[in-house]
Amino acid sequence: MLILGIETSCDETAASVVEDGQNILSNIVASQIDVHRRFGGVVPELASRKHIECINLVVEEALSEAKVNLSDISACAVTYGPGLVGSLLIGLSFAKGLAYSQNIPLLGINHLEGHIYATYLDNPQLVKVLPLCLPAIALVVSGGHTELVQVNEWGNYKLLGRTIDDAVGEAFDKAAKLLDLGYPGGPIIDILAKEGNSQAVKFPRALWRKRAFDFSLSGLKTSLIYFLRGLSQNNMQCLSQKDIVASFQEAIVDVLIDKTVKVAKDNQLKNIILCGGVAANTRLKQRLSEEAQKEGMMVYYPSIKLCTDNAAMIAGLGYVQYQRDEFAPLSLNADPNLKL
Repeated sequence: MLILGIETSCDETAASVVEDGQNILSNIVASQIDVHRRFGGVVPELASRKHIECINLVVEEALSEAKVNLSDISACAVTYGPGLVGSLLIGLSFAKGLAYSQNIPLLGINHLEGHIYATYLDNPQLVKVLPLCLPAIALVVSGGHTELVQVNEWGNYKLLGRTIDDAVGEAFDKAAKLLDLGYPGGPIIDILAKEGNSQAVKFPRALWRKRAFDFSLSGLKTSLIYFLRGLSQNNMQCLSQKDIVASFQEAIVDVLIDKTVKVAKDNQLKNIILCGGVAANTRLKQRLSEEAQKEGMMVYYPSIKLCTDNAAMIAGLGYVQYQRDEFAPLSLNADPNLKL
């Protein structure tokens, strides 16, 4: 069974053809990083316009790379939330038109659920193992989301914790902007932090013990602002940018790991899924794997190309919904605040 996936929740125009929910035949992503870089973040109106320009070509390329025709497609899966409403509407409208014209089912996919499912894709050693590892704790970390979710089975989730302000990816972008490092901040900080001293600056850890599994990163961002202001006023040059970003990154990683391992222990679960764009962060993967191993837990995460927004995860999850006859009506609307 061939599912065409379409993903336009933010600033990536993506299309993919996936066979039987596992075999990725194509995975095309048109990035808008160059468009938004000079603004230091995603501009929603520009993102929507670029989606309109790119989506037809991206879908055509996905079909071409997969060596299939549109008539071979069994269903069209598309992200309908959460995300930027303008961006979501472009992909959703295109998918509706395609499904109607080809007389094939439409499958509405939750973007966050897609990120969790991405762990199951492009990871041959986990094809037989991962379904047996559920229930599990999923740490979903990206530019717009930081959530702890109990995954009982595909489609059955329980939200255990979330950010009350900034998401991790957003915090990295803001830190990079303050340090004039460029955009997007996450990959840049990841690279620089490898050569820095993570103990050079004692940034605060917001553990929020009264709201045990929620996250708060706005205070850490404010701490960085005051720290940099102090360096400037005192004309201190003893710390390099590498030391600062390594310390900033470590403060975030410490909190993510502390809460993830604790929530897994409290719920007596031995498996952790790390997903979302920030799951590509080298330090987070390393530390989480080490700490989980100490507790007798296993950590699973997607390959780097499937951590960031892509349509393969949408098409893959679409296969699961197809098997359950969970089809969407053509009246399906975008839901920018869609929950799991």
